[in-house]
Amino acid sequence: MEETLRQGEGFISSDLLLRIKGFTILLLCFFLCPNLVITSTEFDTIDTTRSIKDGETIVSAGGVFEVGFFSPSVTNKRYLGIWYKKSNTTVVWVANREVPLNDSSGVLKVTNQGILILLDNNGSTVWSSNSSTSARRPVAQILDSGNFVVKDETDGNPQNFMWQSFDYPCDTFLPNMKIGKDLVTGLDRYLSSWKETNDPFRGNFTYGFDLDGFPEWVLREGSIKRMRRGPWNGLRFSGVTGLTPNSVYGFEFVFNEKEIYFSWNLYNSSSLSRVLLLPNGNIQRFTWIDEAQNWVLHLPPYLDTCDSYALCGVNGNCNNNNDNSPACNCLKGFEPKIKEEWEVVPGLGGCVRKTPLNCKDDGFLKYTGLKLPDASESWFNYSMNLEECKNHCIKNCNCTAYTNLDVRGEGSGCLIWFNDLIDIRQVTENDQAIYIRMAAAELDQIDSKKTKAESNAKKNRVIIGVSIALPTTILILGLVLFFWRKKHHERGFFKCICGSSSNNENQREDPEVPLFDMATLVHATKNFSIKNKLGEGGFGSVFKGMLKDGREIAVKRLSENSRQGLSEFKNEVVHIAKLQHRNLVKLLGCCVEGDEKMLIYEFMPNKSLNFFLFDQAQSLSLDWPKRYNIINGIARGLLYLHQDSRQRIIHRDLKTGNILLDSQLNPKISDFGLARSFGENVTKEKTKNVVGTYGYMSPEYAIDGLYSIKSDVFSFGVLVLEIVSGKRNRGFSHPDHHHNLLGHVYYACNKILKIGQGCQLWS
Repeated sequence: MEETLRQGEGFISSDLLLRIKGFTILLLCFFLCPNLVITSTEFDTIDTTRSIKDGETIVSAGGVFEVGFFSPSVTNKRYLGIWYKKSNTTVVWVANREVPLNDSSGVLKVTNQGILILLDNNGSTVWSSNSSTSARRPVAQILDSGNFVVKDETDGNPQNFMWQSFDYPCDTFLPNMKIGKDLVTGLDRYLSSWKETNDPFRGNFTYGFDLDGFPEWVLREGSIKRMRRGPWNGLRFSGVTGLTPNSVYGFEFVFNEKEIYFSWNLYNSSSLSRVLLLPNGNIQRFTWIDEAQNWVLHLPPYLDTCDSYALCGVNGNCNNNNDNSPACNCLKGFEPKIKEEWEVVPGLGGCVRKTPLNCKDDGFLKYTGLKLPDASESWFNYSMNLEECKNHCIKNCNCTAYTNLDVRGEGSGCLIWFNDLIDIRQVTENDQAIYIRMAAAELDQIDSKKTKAESNAKKNRVIIGVSIALPTTILILGLVLFFWRKKHHERGFFKCICGSSSNNENQREDPEVPLFDMATLVHATKNFSIKNKLGEGGFGSVFKGMLKDGREIAVKRLSENSRQGLSEFKNEVVHIAKLQHRNLVKLLGCCVEGDEKMLIYEFMPNKSLNFFLFDQAQSLSLDWPKRYNIINGIARGLLYLHQDSRQRIIHRDLKTGNILLDSQLNPKISDFGLARSFGENVTKEKTKNVVGTYGYMSPEYAIDGLYSIKSDVFSFGVLVLEIVSGKRNRGFSHPDHHHNLLGHVYYACNKILKIGQGCQLWS
């Protein structure tokens, strides 16, 4: 066998291991040289003795936002603004948007009264903040939320801020910002667009709450309503399909006697996202992607054309066709006001009742799947139930519809409308009913048509039912047989690979993986107690357990509904069953019983590498010898997978979270759910299903789906840099550039070669 293998094909050889050791030592020496460190001092605060001049900035403590002076790309006018440190052209707030400076002589100061003042070259005030309170030691600070605040230096309570930029939004809605109105002070917070893409001057569009009747989101062009989101129903704003509970962000709507506001927040605080009101009135949400160093659009401008305000007129209902052209119809019991105009332009003139209301004998027709009408002419009560709401409406001859305010649970509260119903459209949600007032005669007609239609439908159902019953029965039996055979095939697969049952918990000496019984694992994990739960992923959950002989185990339990988990489960059994190496996590056995499928591993008491590496307290226990040992251990494990095992195995998801640590902090590679095996003559493959973790994936795999041993070597290189630096590749930030950790190392190495300087990287 050759002493040195071909590195061009991505192999890790014994010689390469020595090179890795040498390279690691070189990295440590290089990064520990204090005379090569680039230092940068940044402030997040100014006080009465320190100002911000044009050309100077202050940066939030976490390096997220920056405050300073800027010019849009097509003008030399200067503005004081806030932007993202990673994207300095993405401005989220402008102070003097209507009074720009003509040169770079501007300066921002904090007065002894806690007022921010922006001065020009003549010392004249161009812009200033306001405050009704005072402080002994006022300071202005930019927070990692993007909020620029004035406060007392010793008081960090947000309730005591003297002034904050979040109270005066421009065109950007940031996480944890409130849009709404303070009903005590009268402060109204709403978005207002820029005049043009490169002109921060206040534009034509505003987006905020309309407080006439029950509060609603309204987009206006000047004073004209262009788009409306329906009333909040406890789960979402009526008609907004995208705003539902999810794992990315949460939201809150508050309406009480003191304030009304809507706010949202990101569950992953390290992510960057923003909602933007564009100069043309479009509303979009963007998320920052570190790998692309760019913003990605998530929220489209409008759901469709039916979102245009009152497109089908009063008492009209908008329903989009497949070609995205709106189809206007009148509600049941209504007809076009001017049929000739309606035929030319559907919706023109709106709809009127076929039968006038007479107040006393009226009833209600139930609708579902509608966006609730404009609530500017409405009345609401939180304490009423639906029956009380109906009675209240029927007693008022001007009441035309009613519904629950809150649809959660059995429903609660009362919202009633007066006069014509405006801006209604079809929506996909059917979780809220609205009851529209109708004349008794009209209801009788509707019921008669409904009864006749139901009778005809019943006859048709009998005929159709008889004609399709037999083939349907045959189809069902065929499907049952198919899934029965499929299920038993899967069960046979697991039993084949896992071997025969082993109720006494003893592992067999044959190459198959021992089969544990369910009772053993239930007892070991205390019936899969939540206290024993170690983690959760796409496959299901992992639990800690203890066998009767005192051995600690980790049990990976496949979720019944996880198809992705089933595929990865099979993959892991196939690839790890016959692997034996001290730097690979050991598979102790399987459990296949009914729908339950589980893998049993040796327990790793020190969790995963990322638990130690990226935790400020835990990382102190990882001295340089331990980090060096971890790097070598991972390299040995990879060498075994790539060269010494029976089949060449590509892990494809090598990251700190998949490196487990035993009691001595020795590393063990785990999670082979995405692994692939190669034959002797195969060096690379291509896939359309790119899986893994961004930040660790090689470019050719992430972009083209091409993977080989090189893919793992690339991931290993990222791991080495993270272990040496103690910093995440994706979460890395530096004041001099916007690169991730890999880009920073490349940037620093080039700088060393050119000017003999380095950068601070080590932990």
